[in-house]
Amino acid sequence: MRPIQKDMSMRVFVTGATGFVGSAVVSELIGAGHQVLGLARSDAAADALNAAGAQVHRGDLEDFDSLRSGALEADGIIHTGFIHDFSRFAEVCEIDRQVIGALGEAIAGTTRPMVVTSGTALLSPGRLANEDVIPTPGTHPRVASEIAAAKLMAQGANVSIVRLSPSVHGDGDHGFVPMLIDTARKKGASAYVGEGRNRWSAVHRLDAARLYRLAVEKGAAGARYHGVAEPEVTFRDIAEVIGRRLNLPVVSKSLEEAREHFGFLAHFAALDCPASSDQTQQRLGWQPGHLGLIADLDRAAYFGG
Repeated sequence: MRPIQKDMSMRVFVTGATGFVGSAVVSELIGAGHQVLGLARSDAAADALNAAGAQVHRGDLEDFDSLRSGALEADGIIHTGFIHDFSRFAEVCEIDRQVIGALGEAIAGTTRPMVVTSGTALLSPGRLANEDVIPTPGTHPRVASEIAAAKLMAQGANVSIVRLSPSVHGDGDHGFVPMLIDTARKKGASAYVGEGRNRWSAVHRLDAARLYRLAVEKGAAGARYHGVAEPEVTFRDIAEVIGRRLNLPVVSKSLEEAREHFGFLAHFAALDCPASSDQTQQRLGWQPGHLGLIADLDRAAYFGG
């Protein structure tokens, strides 16, 4: 293990390093003069990391020994990896809790920083969520990640949390918005729930990547940062762009109808989850500057063009 030297390049271990957000984080770190050791579970992932200028550490999120060994080789850790299997969501949230614990073992007794990923969507539905909101244990499986991080914080570890918006958008997006587009195509209509006034926050992946870099470089132990460029984008605005781009009707659905139309996405389609990042911007000097969600969505790239 090497001690951290302030104002100098770091060697950062990144999980999820070839994912939608993680690959942007890798590029952002390398562009800022840092070295990256990226977790890779396949030859294709290893090739992508090599091409990006990163070093490769073979392993995966369910191999805790590989996580610990990778973390021990680095000056800092950014954990963006997550097993995106909604069919066993509670299980993969529990795995993430264990992943954070394993990574935390590698920085125990040191000042090396670790940045953990969470989300803003379920913090305080119906109310503007800021960085001071602490999720209540047991409210949702995804809370397990924050609980694991909080446990490490209580033990004195230099851990901070980046909470991402429900829409992290940009080229290569395969999150909620592309799922909504696919649903509209299959159902022959772009839908919203009720009046569609429920709000999501959003952030461009490149702005999110810069936030992770700032958090690992100068984040405070125990801090919670919000990856939020736009505090409140109405769901109806999202649905209307999708409908116009696909030349499909834009329709309102009741909650009951939404369950049939959206399937497992119905909860998120109805969720009112605005969030702010005022504290994050002030504390880290983070200023998002890329396209907003609606402008980004209103491009051919999101629709196969």
